[in-house]
Amino acid sequence: MKMIKKSLLVGCGFISVALGMLGAILPILPTVPFLLLASVCFVKGSERCDAWFKNTGLYKKQLKSFVQNKCMTRNQKAVILLTANAMLCFPFFMVDNLYMRIFIIALVIWKLWYFLFQIGTVNEQKTKAAQNERKKDSIVEGS
Repeated sequence: MKMIKKSLLVGCGFISVALGMLGAILPILPTVPFLLLASVCFVKGSERCDAWFKNTGLYKKQLKSFVQNKCMTRNQKAVILLTANAMLCFPFFMVDNLYMRIFIIALVIWKLWYFLFQIGTVNEQKTKAAQNERKKDSIVEGS
């Protein structure tokens, strides 16, 4: 039973990576939530898959700074919030149920509050400078 659960988690992780890769290409599909889901699935499903995922360029570019610092750039926050809010517009206008609309509005407000006040914001230039510094350090260590 444990093996089946781990296999399902790994499968879900690979599906999430694929959706995250599509999200990196298509502006309507979010990237970060799918990659976060993939990371969680791989951590719980397979050490080998987790190590592989954390060495991919996609992880390093999209998630590494968030996982390490619990911060995002303004641009990352804006893209995630705009995409998620745009996707929530569809059910808001398609569903003719007052309670569902109130729930969607509450969800949008909570999401905005969380991204603005719970997730730190870093300067994109400082983030790039820190990444370049880490690259230099790893080159020096490899020599």
